[in-house]
Amino acid sequence: MPERRCVITWAEDRTVRIAGPSAGATFTRAVLDVAGAVLTWPVLGPTGLPAAEIHDVGQAQQWLWAVYGERTAAAVDAVASGASADELTLPEQPTTLAESAARLALGHWAARWWPTSHLDGIPALEPDLLGLELAALTLECQQLLDNSGELEGAELLQEHLAALDPLIRWQQSAAPPRQLDRVLRLIDDAADNAGLDGEALRRLRSALEQDHGPTTTPLDLAELFVRQQEFALAAGSRRTATGRVIARGSGTNDWCRYPPGFVDAAEDAVSWTAYAFGAGRRIEVEVVADIAAPTGGVHLAAEVRVDGSPPNRVPLARRDDVWTGRADLDIPASTTPGIDVGILLPGFDPGPGADDRAAREAVRALARHRLGVAATPHGSEAAHPDPFLAEIAAATAVEEDF
Repeated sequence: MPERRCVITWAEDRTVRIAGPSAGATFTRAVLDVAGAVLTWPVLGPTGLPAAEIHDVGQAQQWLWAVYGERTAAAVDAVASGASADELTLPEQPTTLAESAARLALGHWAARWWPTSHLDGIPALEPDLLGLELAALTLECQQLLDNSGELEGAELLQEHLAALDPLIRWQQSAAPPRQLDRVLRLIDDAADNAGLDGEALRRLRSALEQDHGPTTTPLDLAELFVRQQEFALAAGSRRTATGRVIARGSGTNDWCRYPPGFVDAAEDAVSWTAYAFGAGRRIEVEVVADIAAPTGGVHLAAEVRVDGSPPNRVPLARRDDVWTGRADLDIPASTTPGIDVGILLPGFDPGPGADDRAAREAVRALARHRLGVAATPHGSEAAHPDPFLAEIAAATAVEEDF
């Protein structure tokens, strides 16, 4: 069995760290908060065992041995007690709990970073469907979690119950996914543990008890799960400027600078045009929108830099499926400016980072690959982790659209 080395160190911030596979940009990491620690897996590489930052060794001992093995659990305790850094050889094959944790972390990653894009042909994942599977996985990973993590699982279940009846119908159809029965039984157990009740949960319990097996009735998943808002793709259809075009281009679509669902994830979702009005100069910015919008009067903004100048923020207004904004540019009429445009949500924005276009394209490729696997009957035995139910539904809807 293949093996790898694992280094356990004591960090200056008084955490014990278990080194794992390296991860790059924030949106390429699957992260899970567990009892006494944070676990991290690289989304773009082999899953394997996670890296860990352990801030409470006592709490972490409830699961360390079940994820990394007893030798690692003992080494973590020794390093926390003052022993020197240790290096261990670990089997590459994860334990059952580690596999479930990796899948839960990947599901939370998909809820935050899935690159939904009409322009790139990557469909959205139905949030209630993904949320219910995450609630089920949370119960499966209960050994890893503290009270707040268990509470999060119950909240996920309550928040996404709208998908439960469609899931029951899917299970009773001619060709349900192989993992669906297990997910439904975990949801039933999670509801029982949390003391939840209601019509949908009672229907689930009845369906599981009867277990008449699948019917021969075909099922239209596109109709079963509510579609996300369709795009009208009005971007560029109603320009109001009448000046002379002096420059145009695509801006930077940094996913880290706004919450999920606000902007189409395509690299060319941000475009701009600079106009001349006599001696004056103006820029118009257009951004293809996704399904979400800020509340409370908050707006997205474009950050415009001209020839490396300090950024000028231009408020953007939502119009159908596009965010638009304009501003005058303070540049000499005799020059052709170098213009850079980025998109952000003020108050959310962590600040510009490195240009991670290659990483974003790798995430898009990963999404397309997972959708391709999900489109095969019952998923693929070689896929690890298996596609989420939301990916199977999304892949089926895409096939029906073409």
